[in-house]
Amino acid sequence: MAEAVRLPSESTQAAGYPSLFLLVVLGALVPVVPTGAVVSSAAVVAFHQTNPFPTLLVFAVASVAAFSGDVALYWLGRRGFRSKNGSRWLDAIRGSAPPDRLEQAQGKLREHGVMVLVLSRLVPAGRIPVMLACLLAEWPLRRFARGNAPACLAWAATYQLIGVLGGSLFHEAWEGVLAAVALTLLLSAVPALWSRLRRPARDDTGSGAESGSGNGSGARKGPADRNARPDPPAPGAPDSPAAPGR
Repeated sequence: MAEAVRLPSESTQAAGYPSLFLLVVLGALVPVVPTGAVVSSAAVVAFHQTNPFPTLLVFAVASVAAFSGDVALYWLGRRGFRSKNGSRWLDAIRGSAPPDRLEQAQGKLREHGVMVLVLSRLVPAGRIPVMLACLLAEWPLRRFARGNAPACLAWAATYQLIGVLGGSLFHEAWEGVLAAVALTLLLSAVPALWSRLRRPARDDTGSGAESGSGNGSGARKGPADRNARPDPPAPGAPDSPAAPGR
């Protein structure tokens, strides 16, 4: 009887690994899918198993899936750059990278090189701007893949650690899944919230600069200023005209 109860659990867990792989690849191609929450949830379920092998397998599947999705998206982006008409994948990459984030990513890529790829995978919403910066810098696919491999390993380890933490805090697996999903969604929402908080400050600074420039010396003169006669020069001044002789 116990053996009959254990078999469905093992079969369900075995079927979950292909689902995890497909969801992470889809999330790499379509950034809307919260892949971090998917990996953390799978890590919680694996943590509650008596065998430590499922935890290692979740890490391996998540790393390979993230690497495969990133390489596929970068290849599609390079193909769009070489095409005269571009591609919808390239347009999607450009649409997901705000100009200010792209400019910042280009500067960091010039300064630090491949290390930026590792950090971009760990920072929420930082992967696409750095990928577009690599495309604009005309990095070959092999160079991008070499830098992206440790980035995917670090990303999978980070979100799996979040899942293990959630699983260790709660006795029930579903409680740990809820905690891990809530934490990953909160982390992913931090950059968007931070940009919204900074936007009013930039707008106020820009409006203040415009008002200051309008009141400066570059303001246009009115009709009264143009029609005002200058003061007559003092007698004997060098610029005054010479008096006629008697």
